[in-house]
Amino acid sequence: MDIVGNVLPQVLKDEATEDKGEMARLQSFVGAIAVADLVKTTLGPKGMDKILKPTGPGQEMTHITVTNDGATILKSMYVENPAAKILIEISKTQDEEVGDGTTTVAVLAGELLREGEKLIQKRIHPQHVIAGWRIARDVALKRLRDISTENDINSQEFHDDLVKIARTTLSSKLITSDRNYFADLCVKAVLRLKGSSNLDYIQIIKLPGGTIRDSYLDDGFILKKQITIGCKRRIENAKILVANTAMDYDKIKIYGTKVKVNSMDKVAEIEAAEKEKMKHKVDKILKYQPTVFVNRQLIYNYPEQLLADSGITVIEHADFEGMERVAAATGAEILSTFDAPERSQQVLGHCDLIEEIMIGEEKMIKFTGCKKNEACTIVLRGASTHILDEVDRSIHDALCVLITTVKNKRVVWGGGNSEMQMAAACEEEAKKVQGKQAFAIEAFARALRQIPTIICDNGGYDSAELIQNFKVELQKGNNTCGLNMTDGTIGNMSELGVKECLRVKEQALMAASEAAELIMRVDNIVKCAPRKRERA
Repeated sequence: MDIVGNVLPQVLKDEATEDKGEMARLQSFVGAIAVADLVKTTLGPKGMDKILKPTGPGQEMTHITVTNDGATILKSMYVENPAAKILIEISKTQDEEVGDGTTTVAVLAGELLREGEKLIQKRIHPQHVIAGWRIARDVALKRLRDISTENDINSQEFHDDLVKIARTTLSSKLITSDRNYFADLCVKAVLRLKGSSNLDYIQIIKLPGGTIRDSYLDDGFILKKQITIGCKRRIENAKILVANTAMDYDKIKIYGTKVKVNSMDKVAEIEAAEKEKMKHKVDKILKYQPTVFVNRQLIYNYPEQLLADSGITVIEHADFEGMERVAAATGAEILSTFDAPERSQQVLGHCDLIEEIMIGEEKMIKFTGCKKNEACTIVLRGASTHILDEVDRSIHDALCVLITTVKNKRVVWGGGNSEMQMAAACEEEAKKVQGKQAFAIEAFARALRQIPTIICDNGGYDSAELIQNFKVELQKGNNTCGLNMTDGTIGNMSELGVKECLRVKEQALMAASEAAELIMRVDNIVKCAPRKRERA
């Protein structure tokens, strides 16, 4: 009898690989936990910074990034592990949704998977773990919403809450020593938006020089351009026409055209025709009767001269983002054709004063008293571009959190209070649940408690003692207690003024639990065969 060898058909292509069962699950756990461990040291007020340095050809030292912002660190990473990519994606989503909590969401997902791995080693099926996690997530979310408070948006208490939230957000950033100053600055900028969530109205300009403390909030919009030579440098009650149109008369706009001429006179006639066409366009613009003309594209000498002779101040080659901001702040429409001068009242923007100013060594244009008086500019100063970039990221996080708070209005105590309260709620629920799901609920509580534990460790404090004292204080009914990271003790968050936005905590909890659940379901990883380069 002939012994037949392997008769199973080969399903996957050559060089494709497949990991099944425990091996696939182990790969997912290792990748996700590695990413969480990478950013966990940046968590909290005493978190450490990371230096991100590209190694591509031609990259110089000027491209390094020094930051402790979780989203920035994770966005800069290129990973092969699928589970690690999922954690990076949820961190990006957290940044886009609420602006802060990017490190928290990655660390919480990593800790959940660390606990999930222990449960699977105890022969508890992933579906039981996931079922328990879902119960725990709902219980934790309910407790989080129960402990949150809300104040009237026009009250002094709500304004104080905004300042405290901004201060808490900035306490884990580079500018923690000046957090009071920058918290007030951010709150003033957000309150100018009058409930709008459009961050475009808040412009951030970074200018090396001076110290971080020299940064300030400027009441108005600043454009990083100069007024054209020969125009007035100060315009009151300005009527602004914002355009994105070609104003370079010496280019024939039919690309690829060939014109044969038998004398220079004919070339002169073509130029004269182009010149006349440009004059016709300028005449159309003048019918709108603006006092300031802002154009996205270059304006050549001839149309510039025509506009200046008519007493119009010209600003050319405004960057697209700057032009969008000018239009939004002054209430103007961006035009590309000028065939409806009767609509001038609707399309022209208005502001009280336009003037050229000096900031540091640079000349800029300041728009004061805009029609939509929500625009303002935060001018950041600092010793180097690396510091300015990090301050910019910190300010952006604070602004995003404040805008989210203005929309959501609900706040919770900071200092690890919400995580400990949620963990306590999960442990209470675990006592009521029968079966293996109870182990998963307890694991969820331990993962939540890891957040304040890591914050303590990053500050160099004894986390075991502090977390135990924390639990005791909560048992006593002290619901405003939290970690005092200045002294390394359990403090009163009400007295210390440490508050956080409910929406940030909600988003972090939901995203982390969903990502952990997704990774926990994996039992097979298939890698495609690499595509081979065909020879010519």
